[in-house]
Amino acid sequence: MKINSLKKSCCAVALSLALFGYGSVLNAAEFSASFKGTDINEFISTVGKNLNKNFIVDPAVRGKINVRSYDLLNEEEYYQFFLSVLEVYGYAVVETDHNVYKVVRSAVAKTAGVPVSESGGIGDEMITRVVPVRNVSVRELAPLLRGLIDNQGAGNVVHYEPSNVLLITGRAQVVNRLADIVNRVDKAGNQEVEIVKLEHASANEVVRVVNTIIKEDASKSATSALLTPKMVADERTNSVVVSGEPRARERVIKIINKLDMDQASSGNTRVFYLRYAKAAEVIETLNGVSKSITGNDGASNGTSSGAKINIYSNEATNSIIVNAEPNYIKEIENIIRKLDIKRAQVLVEAIIVEISDSTSASLGIQWGNTSGGMVQFTGSQVPVSNLVTTSGISSLAKLNGGGIGFYSGNWFGLLSMVQADSRNDVLSTPSIITMDNEEAEFNVGQEVPVKTGTQTSTSDTSVRYDTIERKTVGTKLKFTPQINEGDSVMLTLEQEVSSVNSSSAKDENGATFDVRTIKNSVLVKSGDTVVLGGLMNNQTVESVTKVPFLGDIPILGELFKYTSSSYEKRNLMVFLRPIILREDGDYAELSAAKYSMFRNEQLQRNKRGLRLLPITLSTPVMPELNSTIVIAPDVIQVVNSNEPK
Repeated sequence: MKINSLKKSCCAVALSLALFGYGSVLNAAEFSASFKGTDINEFISTVGKNLNKNFIVDPAVRGKINVRSYDLLNEEEYYQFFLSVLEVYGYAVVETDHNVYKVVRSAVAKTAGVPVSESGGIGDEMITRVVPVRNVSVRELAPLLRGLIDNQGAGNVVHYEPSNVLLITGRAQVVNRLADIVNRVDKAGNQEVEIVKLEHASANEVVRVVNTIIKEDASKSATSALLTPKMVADERTNSVVVSGEPRARERVIKIINKLDMDQASSGNTRVFYLRYAKAAEVIETLNGVSKSITGNDGASNGTSSGAKINIYSNEATNSIIVNAEPNYIKEIENIIRKLDIKRAQVLVEAIIVEISDSTSASLGIQWGNTSGGMVQFTGSQVPVSNLVTTSGISSLAKLNGGGIGFYSGNWFGLLSMVQADSRNDVLSTPSIITMDNEEAEFNVGQEVPVKTGTQTSTSDTSVRYDTIERKTVGTKLKFTPQINEGDSVMLTLEQEVSSVNSSSAKDENGATFDVRTIKNSVLVKSGDTVVLGGLMNNQTVESVTKVPFLGDIPILGELFKYTSSSYEKRNLMVFLRPIILREDGDYAELSAAKYSMFRNEQLQRNKRGLRLLPITLSTPVMPELNSTIVIAPDVIQVVNSNEPK
C-alpha cells in the first residue's frame, strides 16, 4: 500500500502509517519505507506503484520481509534499496523492454534474458558485460573470475577464445568489480622485439622449424597462447624478428643460433632441391642473375659459368647445382628460395548461351512443254527441266515439302510449296584450371567430314573420287591468367564456338560452318562474372523470281512467280568467371563440389532406371568421395605372400 503526502508537515501521519508496515512517499521525489512482516508480493506491488514500474513476479517468489529505511530516498536510491532487499532474500530483477521487469529467483536470473550493458549499471540490477582481453588468455582467466561471482548463482562468466573476450553476467556491482579486476590483470608484459641476423640458414626455414618446436611444447603444457613468443621472417635481410616475454625470447634465440650453423662441406658446391618450380626454367633466370653478381658474361649451353659461379640443373631430380664461393652461394640460395614458391592456380568457368530461331517458306509454279520451252526458276528444289523425260520423274524424290504436278497435252507443270521452322538452344559450361601465367586450352567437339575436291576417272566418267578432310567443330577455350594485386585476374583468352549449319547438312557441295570467335584481354576480380561479348542478329530475306511482264500481271502473274521468304533471329552471349585457388583446402572444396554434382546426377538417373529394360539393371554410379577401396581377399593373400619374411 502507498500513501502520498502532499506536504512535508504531514510527517506525523506518515510516521504513524510506517509503524503498521507500509511504504510512504513524502513528496514527489523522496521516499521512506518501513515494512515489517509484509508479504514480499505486497512489497513488490508497493514499489511498483511508487516508481511507476510494471513487475512480473515469478510464482516461486514468496515469503515475508522485514526492512526499514531511516533516511529519505530519491527514486534511484529507492529502486536500488528495493533491489538490495530482493538480493538479500534470494531474488533478482531482470529488466526487459517496454518498462517491464521480471522478478525471479537469483539462480535462474542469468538465463532470463539479462540485457547487455555497454557502460555498466549500478547497484544490484542484473546486467551482462562483454569485456575484451588483449594480453591474457581468457581460457585461463575465466575460472579465477568464477570464484569471485556471487554465491547465490545469479552470475556467470563465459569466455570466447576466438575473440579473446569475457561475457560476465550478474549484479551490476559484482560485474563491474570483476571487469575492474580484468582491466588490472590485463597488462602487457615485457613484450620487447629482438632481431636475429642469420649468416648461414634461411630465415623462412628457421621460422618454420622453431614454430614446429613451440607448437609441440605448447600442446604438452598449459602455456598460454598469448605468452608464446612470436616470430616473423624478413627475407630481405635474412633475419628473424622475435617478440615475447624475456625468458621465452631467450630460449627461442638460442634455438635460432644453433640452427644458424655453417654446413660442413668438402667444397664450394651446393645442391638445391626445388619443391614447386622447374629446374630448367629457374636456371634461365639464374643465368642472367649470375652475370650481374660476378660481372662476367658467363657461359651458355645450360650453364652459367663466370669466374666464380657455375650453375647446372638436373631435371631428373628437379634440382639446381651451384659451384661458387660461399658468399655467392648464399646469394644464389636466396634467389632460388624466392623463385621456388607455391604458385596460385586459377579456375575459369565459362557459360556460352546461344539461342537461334528461324523460319522459311517458298511457293512457286514451273511450266514446261515437251516440244520445247519452259518456265523454270533457280532455287527451286526440283527444276522442271528434269521432268521432260520419263527418267526425270525420279528427281521428284528430292522434293521437300508439298508438290502438285499436272499434265495436259504437251504442257505440264509443277507446283511446289514448303515451310521450315527450326529452333536451337545451346548452353555450354566449359571450365578448366591452370597455374598462374600458364596457358591452358579446353577443346570439346567432334570431327566433321568436309569435301574439299572431286575427281572423275578418265576411263570411266561414272566413277567419281571425292577428297574428304576432317574439321573439328565444337567449343574451344584457350586462356592465360595473370594474378594481379587485389585478387584480380588478367585473362588473355581466345574463345571459339563452331557448329554445322543445319540448312547445309545434306548439301552435296559440303557443309556450311557457323563460327563465333572472341579474342581479347579482360581484368576481372576473383569470383566476379564478366560478359566477354555477345551477338544479337535479326535477319529477314524475301526473294521473288518471275517471268518479265507476265509476272507483273495482277493475280494471274502469280502463276509465273517463285517466291521465298526467310526470317532468322540469333542471340549469342559469353560469360566468364575466374576463381583464384591459393590453399589446398580450396582445391579439395572445389573438387568435392564438382564430384558431388556429377554423382547426384548419376544417382537420379539410376533411380529412374532404364526404359524397356529390367529393373535389376542399373546405370553406373561413381563411388562416394574419399571412400575406402575394397580389395578382394585373394588379392590381399597374394600381396602378403610376396612380402619378405
